[in-house]
Amino acid sequence: MSAAHPGFRVSTHLCDHLPSIMGSPLHLSKTLMNLVINAAEAMPDGGIVNIRTGSTYVDQPIKGYEKMEPCNYVMLTVSDEGVGIPEKDQNRIFEPFYTKKHMGKSGTGLGMAVVWGTVRDHRGYIDMESAEGVGTAFTLYFPVTHTQSPSSSTPVGVGACRADGETILVVDDMAEQRTIASLMLRQLGYAVETVESGEAALRFLKGRQVHLVILDMIMDPGMDGLDTYLAIQKRTPGQKVLIASGFSESHRVRAAQKSGAGAYIKKPYSIETLAAMVRKELDRKGSSGPPPGDKDAGHVPMASKSAILIMRQT
Repeated sequence: MSAAHPGFRVSTHLCDHLPSIMGSPLHLSKTLMNLVINAAEAMPDGGIVNIRTGSTYVDQPIKGYEKMEPCNYVMLTVSDEGVGIPEKDQNRIFEPFYTKKHMGKSGTGLGMAVVWGTVRDHRGYIDMESAEGVGTAFTLYFPVTHTQSPSSSTPVGVGACRADGETILVVDDMAEQRTIASLMLRQLGYAVETVESGEAALRFLKGRQVHLVILDMIMDPGMDGLDTYLAIQKRTPGQKVLIASGFSESHRVRAAQKSGAGAYIKKPYSIETLAAMVRKELDRKGSSGPPPGDKDAGHVPMASKSAILIMRQT
């Protein structure tokens, strides 16, 4: 678990065969990330964040909205078991910079305002229920579209970039980041393992091998991404690297590149971008990871090199 959120975990309850909605995968994934991060920070002593999806027909206004279009909606609910939001604050949580968080811990304080803006841009609505000491639940409603959707559930543009039996290790000190990366990668067909620190990554890779490692650049306390990369590279020289970051390139990123890391990818990225970059690296001539289709890659002796994707927390 993350040092910042001990005992935190995510439980998903996803409805099969949901109707389609029209939207931006990039902005919707960022919205989900913000909700999960807020939920985790509302549980300083740990707990479960539940993510649920479903569909419903709404013909009555939701609390807080004077008018809500009667429509079939897809629902996304993110709920926690946290401290809850005082009633006096509930009407202000979507205001820009209105935050109870410590500045520098979770960003600028724009998270919930971004959620609000994204939902409204998608012609959707937000319902919130919260009680102090019990927890908070946000339910997002997105109108169903009648536009014909692709026959495959795979996002457009990633069909040729799917997994071919590879295993990926995600290394990130934030549990919610590991969850989001895992969801994307599993949707692409990859087998995914996760650990919470550089030290844990080294222990995991001792005597085992994976095709790709997704490694966070900023991890505290303990080894950061660069130190972890150099330690893994010492064990398996010449590893391929992709660098992803929500910020401009730092001296640590440049140091990783000088040590053999490859291209830089800007976060937040879409599943299409992630799929293409990962597939390109895995298929690049001279790749030294396990051969495609090796289903036991995560449990064989370390005999060759793994590809690494370095991820920097937003």
